[in-house]
Amino acid sequence: MELTKICDGLDFPEGPIAMADGSVILVEIRRQTLSRVQPDGRIEVIAHLGGGPNGAAVGPDGLIYVCNNGGFVWTQGEAIRRPIGTPEDYAGGSIQRVNPDTGAFEKIYEACDGIPLRGPNDIVFDEHGGFYFTDLGKTMADYVHHGAFYYAKADGSRITRVHAPMITPNGIGLSPDGKVVHVAETRTGRVWSFDLVAPGEIAPVPYHMPGRLVSSLPDYQLLDSLAVQADGRICVATLMRGGISIVPLDGGPVQFLEVPGDRYITNICFGGADMRDAWITASGTGCLYHTRWPDPGLKLHFNG
Repeated sequence: MELTKICDGLDFPEGPIAMADGSVILVEIRRQTLSRVQPDGRIEVIAHLGGGPNGAAVGPDGLIYVCNNGGFVWTQGEAIRRPIGTPEDYAGGSIQRVNPDTGAFEKIYEACDGIPLRGPNDIVFDEHGGFYFTDLGKTMADYVHHGAFYYAKADGSRITRVHAPMITPNGIGLSPDGKVVHVAETRTGRVWSFDLVAPGEIAPVPYHMPGRLVSSLPDYQLLDSLAVQADGRICVATLMRGGISIVPLDGGPVQFLEVPGDRYITNICFGGADMRDAWITASGTGCLYHTRWPDPGLKLHFNG
């Protein structure tokens, strides 16, 4: 895989969105911004969102929907910056809606059924204009909040907890036919699939399993955000090993493509005329890379 560095100097980038004009909109979690990276590498701040902006996606209205995890405590070591805990001023997570032209933003969800969102992380829209998102939970000094994934309407009128509890659910994506939702758990290194019977409603899961297990990676590999290929395979950013794991749906071997120099590879998105342009966030070193992917990515229902 041949990589081209588009830029460095990003402050823990995540949630990349390939825009039609060739730019990439992403979040900088530590900088607390939604930013745009131009094709020539220039970084432009769209909005200062506070907390910890994490996943991002374009909605049916052309606005950017951001999962805000509420913020982290950060450390620096071996030229890598990474999150290690929850700050004292943490006040909860939220879903924010941002106008990319003006930078104006608002919170549209902070809780579900009276229970606060803890650490919203990754997001994907379905064909109906609603969105699924993961909540990783939050790690405190002496306990950890369970995670879950949710379904919500873009107009702020309804939010539903689809499945809980989960162990640090992170990446989320839909199958090409829209009938399955995939979720990657960070700490377990597992990818789960759930059959959808209606928007925001999954079929019953087996009593002995949290979902349908697609893959469980060996050793100490932590999973981050994901994107789906047009052929249905799941591309999961893989922490500690530092690259992208391509997970088949039939239980076959997982292919791995390394991104050298950074163990904190956090996300991949697809774009371009043939959907083979891929952008990868190397968060620990603050870089955005471009490459030509071996197979086309799945075209999202909404994009810039």
